[in-house]
Amino acid sequence: MARREQVMRMSVEQPLWRALCAYRVLTMLYAVGLFATAYGRFPRPGVAIGYYGVLFVWTLATLPKVANAASCTKRFLAADLTLALTGILLTLVADAPERVADGGPTLPSIWTAGSVLAFALRGGWRWAAFASTAVALVNLAERGTPARDTVHNVILVWVAAIAIGYVVEVARASERTLARALEIEAATRERERLARDIHDGVLQVLAMVQRRGAVVGGEAAELGRLAGEQEVALRTLVSGGLVPVSRVSRDAAEGAVVHVVEDGPDDGAAAGPVDLRSLLAPYAGARVALAEPGAPVLLPPAAAREVAAAVGAALDNVRRHAGRDARAWILLEDEPESVTVTVRDDGPGIPAGRLAEAEGEGRLGVAQSIRGRLRDLGGTAELISVPGQGTEVELTVPKGGDGGGGAGRRRPGRGGGITDGPRGKAERR
Repeated sequence: MARREQVMRMSVEQPLWRALCAYRVLTMLYAVGLFATAYGRFPRPGVAIGYYGVLFVWTLATLPKVANAASCTKRFLAADLTLALTGILLTLVADAPERVADGGPTLPSIWTAGSVLAFALRGGWRWAAFASTAVALVNLAERGTPARDTVHNVILVWVAAIAIGYVVEVARASERTLARALEIEAATRERERLARDIHDGVLQVLAMVQRRGAVVGGEAAELGRLAGEQEVALRTLVSGGLVPVSRVSRDAAEGAVVHVVEDGPDDGAAAGPVDLRSLLAPYAGARVALAEPGAPVLLPPAAAREVAAAVGAALDNVRRHAGRDARAWILLEDEPESVTVTVRDDGPGIPAGRLAEAEGEGRLGVAQSIRGRLRDLGGTAELISVPGQGTEVELTVPKGGDGGGGAGRRRPGRGGGITDGPRGKAERR
């Protein structure tokens, strides 16, 4: 099966960068508009016109710089803040002293806050505190005295910038935590898939070697004992597993990046849905009866393979625990929203509590090879066993494998279809 690596990027701060780009453009136009309405009251309008020309070009040319944290470098932030502070100080040269004393707007006006916010988004609350403090000191120097309105505006910018910087830091920490959780979940699902494959192959062979070796005796018995030890060790390994090494990016400029390896579609995936009947047909034999609809039962290729593998695991359990002479019946039902496969045998049944005990010992036949497969498909696997009356495994998967369709709901009157088995007269429990 083909493998592919999916890269997931998560960044809750990206909308903030887009908002900052719009803010810088709008506040630049606002500052120019303020100057245009008060042009006649400027004793040296040429200074203001020169500054606004630089501000206009700088704002538009640096929009890519404030598009994301990666491009917003320290050198750019320093130059941007310098332009804002220079504009505040040039207000003393371009504007009339009485307008400055009366609290008139500075040349950059509220555009300055955009520079401070860039510090907050890039470096968090500490960078925001540095930039807002610098703006506060230059504003106070421009006014000459700590007027009430000036102090009010300075404190407002200072608190807002620090708050935004702190929120960005919290958001980045949350992104990394979520990304790590997604990595662990993906690794766990992959480990369960490998555990199912190992159980269906290697563990079954080791168990058979152990049993046959004990029967034959001699050197074969020693070989069987070693196979049993390896089976226990392998079960412990695949059931425990390791927490994967984190591949989450630590660079805040990239946001949270998760690399997840997933199963990709194989060569047959493009052929469309698969008829589940064709995958179950090989299981039919002298001691296994298959009852199926007359029309194709279509499922996505991956879902069909997993359901068929779960049926195979259930039949393996029949052979191992009910004996080679046990009979089994497979019933395939195609319903509007789901597909159900029932595997029933005439064995001795499963003693109460045995499944939980086996799962605690690391045996994965029911826990992973059957229930794990159906859980990954959004379906359910129900096991009903009565001592002396055999065992019934009901596998229900929603069509499309998306977890919808009411998978797992029991429907009354579904007892028909398998009536020749030893439990045909028993109602569904």
